Amino acid sequence: MSLQKVCIIGSGNWGSAIAKIVGENTNRHSDVFEATVRQWVFEEQVDGQKLTDIINTKHENVKYLKGVPLPHNIVAIPDVVEACKDADLVVFVVPHQFIHGICEKMKGHLAPGARAISLIKGLEITAEGTRLFSEEISRILDIPCAALSGANIANEVALEKFCESTIGCGHLEDGLMFKKLFDTPYFRINVIQDHVGVQLCGALKNVVAVGAGFSDGLGYGSNTKAAIIRLGLMEMRKFGQTFFGDTVQTETFFESCGAADLITTCNGGRNRKVAEAFVQTGKPIEQLETELLNGQKLQGTLTAQEVNEFLKARDMQKDFPLFNTVYRIVYEGLEPNAITVNI
Repeated sequence: MSLQKVCIIGSGNWGSAIAKIVGENTNRHSDVFEATVRQWVFEEQVDGQKLTDIINTKHENVKYLKGVPLPHNIVAIPDVVEACKDADLVVFVVPHQFIHGICEKMKGHLAPGARAISLIKGLEITAEGTRLFSEEISRILDIPCAALSGANIANEVALEKFCESTIGCGHLEDGLMFKKLFDTPYFRINVIQDHVGVQLCGALKNVVAVGAGFSDGLGYGSNTKAAIIRLGLMEMRKFGQTFFGDTVQTETFFESCGAADLITTCNGGRNRKVAEAFVQTGKPIEQLETELLNGQKLQGTLTAQEVNEFLKARDMQKDFPLFNTVYRIVYEGLEPNAITVNI
């Protein structure tokens, strides 16, 4: 088999941390991968210089992962078509709202038999149904697409602090190839076939984290938060098995993408932080996004709204009391202490 050409689409905080791992592993497994890894970088000016020029000369993404050296075989390219040309393995790590436009530009430029993997957490949920980001990539590019998700705070991964992550891939052979691309002594990969469950966990855990933040804001302590995490995990599993059937496996919720990521998100992260401030200050979520997140949108509250629309269309809100209570506290003015009453 010829050497596999690897391309990374995206260069934010997580994209840069992953580029470090991929660059190291393509060098380590030189019998499998081409050494040069092309990374599509959205061009920006940083202190009067192009970000791609800084990455290619200083070997550091000074804007999104400052202080962490990148392997010299990572080559930043500002044109997505040039970056992905003839790639065999494509790693997607961009904000989900850009997937469609980027994939449309990439059509027809990948190598025959190319495969992709999505590191984009979550899925799109509407009243009509759900859409996995891996499915969107697969549909537009007409290639198989796996998913990777786990308890992976980017800065900790970049500093080589031990963690695990889960790859969900319907084709075991492709899954093992991606494991070779990502697995390191500090970033341990487990491969499962439930790619739907992997992505579902990545979306729903943010709703639970909002509930955990309410509990913190009320000063309820560790026991209460543990109860919210457990009840949240149960509702995540129930949602998956109710609406996706046997496709979603119970075991998936005990992988890094499930319980571990849920615990990490409920103890740290922006969803918990903003929800805590929502209780303590009484300020609207939109104002807190501006003050605490530089205007970035909170995933947990958005997903709570999407899940509510989905459940309401099926008259099933009462079957998911934690998800429903989080929604009502954020959007309907329900008192935050309902987080321990209505669940």
